[in-house]
Amino acid sequence: MKQTHYHTCNLCEAMCGIEIDHMGDEILAIRGDSADPLSRGHICPKGVALQDLHNDPDRLRHPVKRTKDGWVPISWDEALDETARRLHDIQARHGKNSVGMYLGNPTAHNHGALFTLLPLINALGTRQRYSATSADQLPHQLATWQLFGHQALFPIPDIDRTDYFMVIGGNPMASNGSIMTVPDIRGRLKSLQERGGKLVVVDPRRTETARLADEHDFIRPGSDVYLLLALLQVMFEELLVAPGRLTDFLDGQGTLARLVENWTPEKVAEATGMTADRIRKLARDIATAPRAAIYSRVGLTTSAHSTLSAWLVYVINIVTGNLDREGGVMFTKPAFDIVAFGALGGETGSFDRYRSRVHGYPEFGGEFPVTTLADEMLSPGTGQIKAFISHAGNPVLSCPDGNKMDKALSGLEFMVSIDLYINETTRHADIILPPTGQLEHAQFDPIFQAVAVRNVVKFSEPLVEKPEGSLHDWEILLGLATRLGRLKAETRRERFQVEATDRFMRKLTDRGIVDLGLRLGPYGTGGRSMAILKRAGLRSLPKLAWKVLRGKHKGLTLKKVLAQPHGIDLGPLQRALPGRLYTRSQRINLVPPLYFRALQGLPVPKPPKADEMLMIGRRHVRSNNSWLHNSQRLVKGKSRCNILIHPQDAERLGVADGDDLTLRSEVGSITLPAWVSDDIMPGVISIPHGWGHDRKGVQMDVARRAGGASINDVVGTTRVEAVTAMAQLNGIPVQVEAASAAVPEKAAG
Repeated sequence: MKQTHYHTCNLCEAMCGIEIDHMGDEILAIRGDSADPLSRGHICPKGVALQDLHNDPDRLRHPVKRTKDGWVPISWDEALDETARRLHDIQARHGKNSVGMYLGNPTAHNHGALFTLLPLINALGTRQRYSATSADQLPHQLATWQLFGHQALFPIPDIDRTDYFMVIGGNPMASNGSIMTVPDIRGRLKSLQERGGKLVVVDPRRTETARLADEHDFIRPGSDVYLLLALLQVMFEELLVAPGRLTDFLDGQGTLARLVENWTPEKVAEATGMTADRIRKLARDIATAPRAAIYSRVGLTTSAHSTLSAWLVYVINIVTGNLDREGGVMFTKPAFDIVAFGALGGETGSFDRYRSRVHGYPEFGGEFPVTTLADEMLSPGTGQIKAFISHAGNPVLSCPDGNKMDKALSGLEFMVSIDLYINETTRHADIILPPTGQLEHAQFDPIFQAVAVRNVVKFSEPLVEKPEGSLHDWEILLGLATRLGRLKAETRRERFQVEATDRFMRKLTDRGIVDLGLRLGPYGTGGRSMAILKRAGLRSLPKLAWKVLRGKHKGLTLKKVLAQPHGIDLGPLQRALPGRLYTRSQRINLVPPLYFRALQGLPVPKPPKADEMLMIGRRHVRSNNSWLHNSQRLVKGKSRCNILIHPQDAERLGVADGDDLTLRSEVGSITLPAWVSDDIMPGVISIPHGWGHDRKGVQMDVARRAGGASINDVVGTTRVEAVTAMAQLNGIPVQVEAASAAVPEKAAG
């Protein structure tokens, strides 16, 4: 009998509500849920492809072990026992930091995994922790921690009420938003323009978002920091700075004015590729708009000076009075308040508490940047990574210098991957532990509800029951943590704590944690749940965190959320300052010492060398990093893995549309067909991220046949961001030539 199931698509940050017609395990149709209060019936091609992932014959459904004769299935007990035993043995011989761990982007989309990572991290006790953060949004998080006191307290564009929306280095039409959960972005941008508002895009490429814009400005990759400094210089010079009510809890305005006074539009015009007059007009338009929101993403945060750039975007929103203002950028009030919960445990953020072994790179939030990961495996000595755990990540394709990462992974003593596929990274594993698929577990979004353009809450039941003989992510992670804890326990008390934690978590389950979080949240039941936490030992807690969690209790529980399968609308974003600040003084310092020092060393901008082009990435709505290329309906049609190049550059190189181009850098080369278009500024090329699935041993048939090449095979690990040492993935200088004229690498030596 046909049934309709309401779910949330978890393939990107948009959290689109979907309706799934099915008969048991057979999916008949997937469409947008018009009753979902956030997505309002919107769905992109990725949502429909959930059916392909659910039925994918290449998806692993039981643990496998690599042997000399190939991959063989093993039981869950054998897989978890051997994994824990080998990790423990390596740490016993080489020290606790001999085990490394990497978390991919999909980890953030899985609430069960998020809730059980901490027990495993504690059981391992290693400092060698990494994630996609340092190839993505780290500068945003560092800025929110420095300015607002918490690394997860993101100000979100109030896009439904703004009059002026500027996008720098972002493409929400392709991404559906990022650190801005915004399904149906096309409809929202259309509404902005219909009410007389303006959309402005600053990007080296005429992106899908730029095509809808009222104004689009090309900017040279990596020069965002100079544009932002010049915008501020104009605002101060022309007395356009007006923080409004923010002045009551704002410090450092005079210091900021002095820091930017020499960064005039004339000084940065050549470096940015924008005229001084245009920069001045942008500054005036932002400052005089009734309500403005400035938004930036990976084009800006993966560039050479991304730490300064991310901070300056927030600063511009502040000094123009658009922080915590309707139509500006505002803080969410999520039902499951991950910001307040982090503060309860004292986890508001950290930077540079300790440094990595090989390069001396600073930690952020307990993690090192991925730019040192391969070298931590390859460099002998105390603390060398000998064993590795990956969860839902593919660093061979998503981190700089994939060939070096390949080499590093192949030399490990032991590796385990928690993943659905045998991909470019997991093929190196000794054991792969595949969790349930996207429609086989419940879906709740504590992170993306906390960065949504509207306050909403939703919990989706699984489409089908967990298949027999399978485990959810949280069960795998908890199973490993418990086994490691047993092996490491030296006293009766330690053994009791391990077993008690395991029993408590299995009884509570991921659903129980969600329920507890909702009860403790600003719409929850409050008191009784508070008492439970206090009895558990959380007595000395930050007063602000308790205050935020108490909120106005409306009795929200998981049961009440489940009764509304489309989700619950909790209303538009609301003013939250200064009460939402987690700084010790509950004030905002515009110029924290970290940024003051970084600005002192900022070099005078220089144009690129004559024989180099600057490479940037590219996002497509039918793709998502490296892990959706095994869906035929997403990769069908003309290949999208090509080199976007301006007609002037194509003519200079003697190539036409479709001809092969070869890119070279200090670490390698790739060859791809040219896509000649004036949608890219001269001197710049663009290549999509995450392609190139042709490495030996990859068992993803559709992806292998899709072709393409990995942009990270020409991105080195030595080109790092100036302050955090995170990956620089945009504005990479490369040599480009027609493939027919390229000299083979061996002969060139």
